[in-house]
Amino acid sequence: MKSSTRMIVLVFLVALLLFPLFMETYFSYVLCIIFIAVINATGLNLVTGYSGQTNLGQSGFVAIGAYATALFMTRMGIGFWGALPAGGLITAFVGLLIAIPALRMRGLYLALVTFGFAAITEMILIHWVSLTHGPDGIRVPSPEIGSFAFNSDLRMFYLIFAVTAFMVYMAKNIVNSRVGRAFISIRESEIAAQAMGVDITRYKIMAFILSAFYGGIAGGLWATLAMFISPDAFGVVESIIALAMIAVGGMGSILGSIIGGALLSFLPEILREAREFQELLFGAILVISLIFLPNGIVGLHDKIRRGLAK
Repeated sequence: MKSSTRMIVLVFLVALLLFPLFMETYFSYVLCIIFIAVINATGLNLVTGYSGQTNLGQSGFVAIGAYATALFMTRMGIGFWGALPAGGLITAFVGLLIAIPALRMRGLYLALVTFGFAAITEMILIHWVSLTHGPDGIRVPSPEIGSFAFNSDLRMFYLIFAVTAFMVYMAKNIVNSRVGRAFISIRESEIAAQAMGVDITRYKIMAFILSAFYGGIAGGLWATLAMFISPDAFGVVESIIALAMIAVGGMGSILGSIIGGALLSFLPEILREAREFQELLFGAILVISLIFLPNGIVGLHDKIRRGLAK
């Protein structure tokens, strides 16, 4: 990264950290939602954008992470700092269980399997009342450090910002490593990747595990931010929205995950007066993006930059 780019990023981060101090509390909450969406979109991009495995079950991973974190905190008395990573690891294990049978499938069939996983997860949350309390939901306590509690949207903003920055940084390192290059080679051509010695089975499973882990962390953060979770927050439509985020921002791009997550998380605030049309609008945005912006906003930016360079 060039020194000028580093300076721009640093100034932006400082401004972002100071911004909530001068705005209404509600804006801190909206920014928290955006950060959580960025984590979720980044995880989905690792499996779909980078490794080319269509995943329509991301809402299931988010739900498992949210409920695992909540149950660790409420039933087992584990603090947030242990419950959040534990919830992410349990979700990663579920991702492993989903990845193994999914290895035999591609394209539409894989999409249907993962979509079915999300639907089944939602049904389990509704009907396994003894564990999840069904539609009544679960109240989640605030994170604490000693006597200091993250019991306000402003305090949660700084906590979620720190976790988001760490998760995005780790994802950036992953895609720039040997693992990321293996993901991309599988996406481009499984036959060519196998000919070059890439263990396709291993890296496909790894992609699903990473995607599930990121979804689980996003779910755990959402549970503690909302302080209450119920099954209706994790419908299969949320998987479509997550897919729209990386399609709009740019598949196979961490920056695309950030842009798409931010834009589509803020969109409901703009359309607050037309909530009944939001799902229809998200679907339309996804279709339009796939047709006119196949590489997302990041791809459009790169195309314009190359055009100006010529």
